Amino acid sequence: MRLMVESGNNGIIVLFGNNDAPCNFPNNTYYPFRQDSAFLYYFGQNRDGLVGIIDIDNNKEILIGDDIDIEDIVWYGSVDSVSDMAAQVGVAESAPMKALRTICADALKAKRTVHFLPPYRYDTKLQIFELLGIHPSQQKDAASVALIKAVVKMRSQKTPEEIEELERAAVIGYKMHTTAMRLTKPGVTEKFIGGQVDGVANSYGAMVSFPTIFSQHGEIMHGNPSMAELEDGRLVLCDAGAETINNYCSDNTRTYPVNGKFTQRQLEIYSIVEACHDHALEVAKPGVKWRDVHFSVCRLMTERLKELGLMKGDTDAALEAGAHAMFLPHGLGHMMGMDVHDMEGLGQNYVGFDDEVQPSTQFGTNALRLGRRLQEGFVVTDEPGIYFIPSLIDDWKAKGHCKDFLNFDMLETYKDFGGIRIEDDLLITKDGCRFIGKDRIPYHPKDIEAFMANN
Repeated sequence: MRLMVESGNNGIIVLFGNNDAPCNFPNNTYYPFRQDSAFLYYFGQNRDGLVGIIDIDNNKEILIGDDIDIEDIVWYGSVDSVSDMAAQVGVAESAPMKALRTICADALKAKRTVHFLPPYRYDTKLQIFELLGIHPSQQKDAASVALIKAVVKMRSQKTPEEIEELERAAVIGYKMHTTAMRLTKPGVTEKFIGGQVDGVANSYGAMVSFPTIFSQHGEIMHGNPSMAELEDGRLVLCDAGAETINNYCSDNTRTYPVNGKFTQRQLEIYSIVEACHDHALEVAKPGVKWRDVHFSVCRLMTERLKELGLMKGDTDAALEAGAHAMFLPHGLGHMMGMDVHDMEGLGQNYVGFDDEVQPSTQFGTNALRLGRRLQEGFVVTDEPGIYFIPSLIDDWKAKGHCKDFLNFDMLETYKDFGGIRIEDDLLITKDGCRFIGKDRIPYHPKDIEAFMANN
């Protein structure tokens, strides 16, 4: 594996697969099982209770895990042995879980480096504590930076096979979102439609790529479906994605009127988000910093909001002050692949930034998860939005924050508006970029209204 060379130095790499996680009692586990993405990427097996070893010095790999016993077979059926699973992915050696302690102890005794990635599950943290003696509170800092950088380098640029799998995820995502649009009408609960959306993902793929957002309160970034009934005249925001059976993701957002017809005020704001969404497609290409794409979109948004009277003053000064974050308090997009926020657990400074481009501490821009230069094969989300968050309006108005660039009197009249986001997934190509997915989920206003009228 190239990872052995690119991780640098020497020693062994330990990639922990996930274990089953109890939901509310030991035998009732969260379903479906979700494997660790790094383990899945390099060792390709989706069973719980596995660990992968890459011995850098001796150029070999070992799949660690225990075969299931007869009692498990009674309940869950027969599965391949660990040695068979190793052979399926081209790994020559396998060993029971008890061998992991010996392998790690021998490496430490020989003063060989044990490389591991930042853990995010508590059982893995306990396992690392037992194997390496590193307290869970210190494991994030003790994780191998060389390994992190090697994994990020390999997983950031998607192979043709990965792109095909992302296209399959887009097909499921299309079915999810068009199902939601068909079902949307006054009187139906958010919860009902959210459940139907999840069911589409479960029936065509492995699972949803993140908890479905379906809410009339589009100004709440992660507004999970409630038992509230959809109301005539309001907008509803649906942010949902699927994972294929091989765990590659889609992530799309659409915002549309509950009754199928935009009001003039809704159209005025929607058209700005629509223009920003399409603008990213024009400027994103290899060699361009995603941070610059983000701010190019923010510039367009600011100019259009000034035309409506919601913003004012010099555009450059407004952007420098962060006034646009009143309406867009998050970044334009994030990396996507086998994780919907691809590799985010490895540390955003390594995934989305580098020595040239560092994260910002300014409100709004600090939520930009990707800033570095784009490369061919990157997959990123394009998700501009405009939100009217009553508490944020009140907070900035009381402080006088960005008062030279914001019309607070007019903002008061939009507190009942909600929020709008449009999101699609971009593949960076040799000369530019394109959306992933053959069928475009309707997002132009006329297309939305026509689709909802005919379903």
